[in-house]
Amino acid sequence: MTFEHEGLAGLRVLVTGGSRGLGEATARRFAAAGAIVVTASRTPPPQDLPATFIPADLRSEAGVAELGRRVLDSVGGIDVLVDNAGAATGPTPTLERSDASWLADLEMNLLSAVRLDRALVPGMVERGSGVVVHVSSIASHLPQPAEASYAAAKAALNAYSRELATAVGKHGVRVVCVLPGFIVTEGAIDHLQQLADSRGVGIDDVEQQIVDHLKVPMGHPGQPEDVAEMIAFLASGRAKWLTGAQFRVDGGIIPAV
Repeated sequence: MTFEHEGLAGLRVLVTGGSRGLGEATARRFAAAGAIVVTASRTPPPQDLPATFIPADLRSEAGVAELGRRVLDSVGGIDVLVDNAGAATGPTPTLERSDASWLADLEMNLLSAVRLDRALVPGMVERGSGVVVHVSSIASHLPQPAEASYAAAKAALNAYSRELATAVGKHGVRVVCVLPGFIVTEGAIDHLQQLADSRGVGIDDVEQQIVDHLKVPMGHPGQPEDVAEMIAFLASGRAKWLTGAQFRVDGGIIPAV
């Protein structure tokens, strides 16, 4: 099956956090399948990205509401919503993390999706079809040291996704969660380089140390395109009976049967 025959052609797709990394790869994947792609982020995407870009800051209720209005004005509604935008406030010992840090991680990793869904999913319900993909993280099942607020926010996103799927399923709208593992995005590469510089080793050495620490069965990290492929599948008609579920793209890191 070629991209053009996946049933994604002509669908209106919004990808938040679409300027780089997983978001950019996802936007390119949908565009390759013939979808009408809109991306939203604080920074512009590469100029060759075949998508309409809407500047947006999803860290506040007002920013999300403005994005929702601009999307509706631009394309009239969304058939596939990929809530990918997310960020962490940085590692802090759990009992030393401030309320402000907890709230910032909840705003960005949970409430940004809740608010955008609230703005755009009613249109899906009214039309009787649509797909919402929440990009969570394996951190929601495997929290890393000093990153409790990020992991907790993603775990809350998983729970919210499950209930939303129940609420809108009878209206033909599906809701799923994708949980990436160790993926080599631009942001990850920047972080790896910082670690390498601080340890006086090469970036490949740090990458392997993380792979070993996480006990990745595949023996190497994933690529953004690996996650984008899963998202495209879940948004397609091939996944028409999949909803309320979590799909790990982690190379086997989570030790679950």
